[in-house]
Amino acid sequence: MKADSSFILHPSSLILVQGITGREASAMVADALAYGSKIVAGVTPGKGGQQVHGVPVYDTVAEAAAKHHPTVTVISVPAPAALDAALEAFAHGIKFCLIMTERVPRLDTSKLIVAAKRAGCAVIGPNTLGLIRPGVAKLGTIGGRVDNVRRSFTPGRVAVLSRSGGMTTEIASFLTSRGIGQSIAIGVGGDPIIGSNFTELIELLENDPSTDAAVIYGEPGGTAEEQLAERLKKKPSRLRINAFLSGRFVDEMQGVRFGHAAVIVEGERGSVRGKTTALREAGVFVAESFDEIVNGLPGMP
Repeated sequence: MKADSSFILHPSSLILVQGITGREASAMVADALAYGSKIVAGVTPGKGGQQVHGVPVYDTVAEAAAKHHPTVTVISVPAPAALDAALEAFAHGIKFCLIMTERVPRLDTSKLIVAAKRAGCAVIGPNTLGLIRPGVAKLGTIGGRVDNVRRSFTPGRVAVLSRSGGMTTEIASFLTSRGIGQSIAIGVGGDPIIGSNFTELIELLENDPSTDAAVIYGEPGGTAEEQLAERLKKKPSRLRINAFLSGRFVDEMQGVRFGHAAVIVEGERGSVRGKTTALREAGVFVAESFDEIVNGLPGMP
């Protein structure tokens, strides 16, 4: 059987939260539970025996895994601890890992990604607000409070993939306002090195029967968009793919970093101009204005 994106956040997914007693993680758990996510356990060393919004807390992943058998983990720990937290999750059979933590050292992220591939674990992040299957479950702080999440995200057949966590919600809300629902929405993470990139996620979505199209939000810097274009030139997608690239002004300010750590342009490498050309040559519709992101999507002329 071909893999599809349903394994990322299936309705029956059992979720672990590492760093659950932290302020951000605790608030995230409350909203995720209210939305329907099945968070079964949390881990914070030294806090075993406590509860967070009714979720039992353990000292180690080993204890949590033995009692609750989670397949998904959300990591919200201090940056220096992110690698160890992820390795502990991989060692106990976790198959999907979302890393909210910001400023994870690049060497640690590189080690983490190599270890994840060896363990057969898919990774979103670091530095992501999360992901959501509208009407099913959410991970992370994506969309904010649960009432706003329900207004912004609606079930449908268009995936949203974004390098900006905030723009993930903005795009979904705009699609919802035009009567277009979403199959899944993912903030891939704003760091220079991340786990699953646009190319890998589009390949998963190719085999997802709940998805007919995808909207991608890109930024200056990095090569994620160019890599996707190269893949699509070799093997076109069955999906309708629309893209919106922000930050065109950065093309004229080479070597300057803006916002996300990955937003840095050197010559044509990472420029919006170069990304736009590459994506269009690969058959992607690149919107000139935000309003155009709905062009040609299911349900639109």
